[in-house]
Amino acid sequence: MLKWFGLLLLVINVVGCSNHSNNSNNNGMTGNKPPKTKIEVGNKSYETILGTYCWNHEGKGECVDTAGPVELLKDQTPISVHPGEKITFKMNYEPKPNEIHVEQMTENNSIEIPVTDNSFYAPNEKGIYYYSYGVWWMDEKEENVSNGDAFYAFVIKVE
Repeated sequence: MLKWFGLLLLVINVVGCSNHSNNSNNNGMTGNKPPKTKIEVGNKSYETILGTYCWNHEGKGECVDTAGPVELLKDQTPISVHPGEKITFKMNYEPKPNEIHVEQMTENNSIEIPVTDNSFYAPNEKGIYYYSYGVWWMDEKEENVSNGDAFYAFVIKVE
């Protein structure tokens, strides 16, 4: 299942990033790569790891492909959380992405997790869970055109 997810990310990123050089204001996109993103658990803030992304800045598009979340996080210490604890995404960047997907991965399973108000809840069962936080900045004027996308990875341990 995880191999399939990595392939899906590659396919999405190969076809998902546009390079419109005629867009003078670049739809507000700044920086030469996607912004840093953190998660907040309780009153603590934790960095995520930027994985695969496509970014369109000043008329130039760039796509970077990385390993999947499990491989990216193999040397990371999981973030300890309580069962059912609220986890919130924090991104200090405007414009905010307008499409979001969160994928939760374990050794045997991969499922999409619903996100409400940039938050979701940790599983109730103890264990280690890997996450991919996928975000897209879809063009507001042109349907199916992405000005950028990014996948962020993090791992939690429900204790």
